[in-house]
Amino acid sequence: MAAVANPLQADSLAQARQAHVYLEERLKASSATTSFRSIPIIDLTPSFSPSRADRQKVANEIHDACTTVGFFYIKGHGIPQGVCDDVLKLAERFFHELPESSKEAIHMKNSPQFRGYEPAAYSSVNDFASKETKEAFNWGYEAGLDPTGGDGKYVEIDGSSDGSKNQWPSEDDLPGFYKGIAEYYSHVLQLSRHLCRLFALSLNLQEDFFEPMITHPGGIARLIRYRPSSNPKPLSEVDEDEEIGLGAHSDYECFTLLLQDSNPGLEILSSDGHWISAQPVEGGIVVNVADFLMRWTNDKYKSTVHRVVNRTAKERYSIPLFFSINYDETVETLPSCISEDNPARYPPIAAGQYVLDRLSLTLKTGKY
Repeated sequence: MAAVANPLQADSLAQARQAHVYLEERLKASSATTSFRSIPIIDLTPSFSPSRADRQKVANEIHDACTTVGFFYIKGHGIPQGVCDDVLKLAERFFHELPESSKEAIHMKNSPQFRGYEPAAYSSVNDFASKETKEAFNWGYEAGLDPTGGDGKYVEIDGSSDGSKNQWPSEDDLPGFYKGIAEYYSHVLQLSRHLCRLFALSLNLQEDFFEPMITHPGGIARLIRYRPSSNPKPLSEVDEDEEIGLGAHSDYECFTLLLQDSNPGLEILSSDGHWISAQPVEGGIVVNVADFLMRWTNDKYKSTVHRVVNRTAKERYSIPLFFSINYDETVETLPSCISEDNPARYPPIAAGQYVLDRLSLTLKTGKY
């Protein structure tokens, strides 16, 4: 049954389009005189301590990373390395072993929620003039993937509340696929909830501030394959990139957790207009600020622009989880981030509708 129309939905589309304005402004030459050239690595191990002081120390490191870079690596995150290795192997199996007819049967075009198989150049996060070379498989939250079992109130990005709309390959076509995805997703979902507590502490909020908003969270995830470069060459400020795996963009939700293989490709845009390579860190997961956190903090935390360019002769695989609050929640600037001299820069938005509108703008055939 469809949810009752939210009065914030109309404004959500305008805000989704405004995000493209933000992107274009960031891609222009910057006048910043100083900026980052490296990405901090944060050890989460103390954040699992019963000591509030230990947890706050990690939260302070997150605050520093979010106000200077918008990206950071996490180690000591608690996800077993074997689970990470296995899900990356699943990604390779999906793209190489699943028959084309089976991929077509779960094509993203069949899903109003943008779930399923996405062939190369089917979508573009930035510029349709430059075809993106990535292939992807997309899925979202469902109770069977949540180790807590969920609260039974999950709402999709389009407001529907009759269960998840994922499209999965059959067990016959890809044995063990769903089980392997569930194993990794359950770990990364719980890690995201843990990070919400740290983000709250980083903003001097009550540690459980976000918990009522993540009882049935949005959690779109992707397996992504980046084909080998036909002309491998290093990152350069001079050369124009001919093959873009994933164009320059900011992420939509609260934050993103990215598992990547050993091949580089992720590049983030510094405030002074330089692209910085986010080289894989052994045992590490990349975390980046997304739009909801930027809006909540009134730009204190920046939703950093990034892209993916595979500059190697090898395939590259990555698995992002885009963690969101419940899609039926509202994102509104935190009172603690507003003052008379610094009023709210963003109007409230409906979480799910904003994500839906941003996704719709990535398709040439989208209704927007």
